[in-house]
Amino acid sequence: MKLLVTGGAGFIGSHLLQLLAQRQDIETVVYDNLSAGRKEHVPSSMRLVVGDVRADALAELFATEKFDAVIHLAAQTMVPYSIEHPNVDCDVNLKGIVNVLECCRRYDVKNIAFSSSAAVYGDNLHVPLQETEAPLPTSFYGLTKMAGEHYLRLYHDLFGINATILRFANVYGERQGTGGEGGVVSIFCKLLAQGKGVTVFGNGEQTRDFVYAGDIAQALLKAVQLDGCHVINVSTCKETSLNELLAAFRQAVGHDFPVAYGPAREGDIFRSVLANDRCQEYLGFVPAMDINEGVRRTYADYLDKIAK
Repeated sequence: MKLLVTGGAGFIGSHLLQLLAQRQDIETVVYDNLSAGRKEHVPSSMRLVVGDVRADALAELFATEKFDAVIHLAAQTMVPYSIEHPNVDCDVNLKGIVNVLECCRRYDVKNIAFSSSAAVYGDNLHVPLQETEAPLPTSFYGLTKMAGEHYLRLYHDLFGINATILRFANVYGERQGTGGEGGVVSIFCKLLAQGKGVTVFGNGEQTRDFVYAGDIAQALLKAVQLDGCHVINVSTCKETSLNELLAAFRQAVGHDFPVAYGPAREGDIFRSVLANDRCQEYLGFVPAMDINEGVRRTYADYLDKIAK
């Protein structure tokens, strides 16, 4: 299989490329504008093409390479940024996915996997959230992800492209920046590595479904080989409170640290967890990384990075 990974030099992409580097049966090309991604995330065995998913140059790449499948990760991923800059969020996330899908249609690429988000659900208390819940995003980021899902559905219905939509829970892991979903893990890494304490808004009992990026990578590779059109949560289906996350960090750091509890922030979701029945049904896989081990790896990677 010849595979294109857009946004492959980024956080989740780096985990996916690690996995793909072990597959001799898959030839991988990475397309990234390096606005957030880094060249060193791309294995030497893979071709990196620097470019924007909105650009006409993408069609030239499709025409030359004759891809079998696409994993589309390139996106604007910051929820606060989307609120402040909805025009940019819309331009990157919607123009990008439409350009990718048009290239798939024009150059007969039959399979695509799309990185969506739990943000499409909005503040929904019907936990664990099933894929059948009506999307009601509360951010422009969630809105553009929801619209992107509908574009994939229509390209499947109208043009027969196999389209798998993966709604990620709160992703964390090595090489993550301090923004995006699950960014609290990286924020804690940064503060604790500097010997500082951390601040929790609320009583710490608010929950999230933290899913390790390496597990996300496995789900993406399985998803891009599916026939049909599917919407699948990728999650642990486990609620982890921020207090439990802090306990995992105490293990990783090896000592206690100051924790300040402040007022809860208006608009913050108190409980968030996604069902993963479809992940098991369609992908034969559910994320299995233990939060303590995942945090240990993430913190160790952060320490290693700042030591260099």
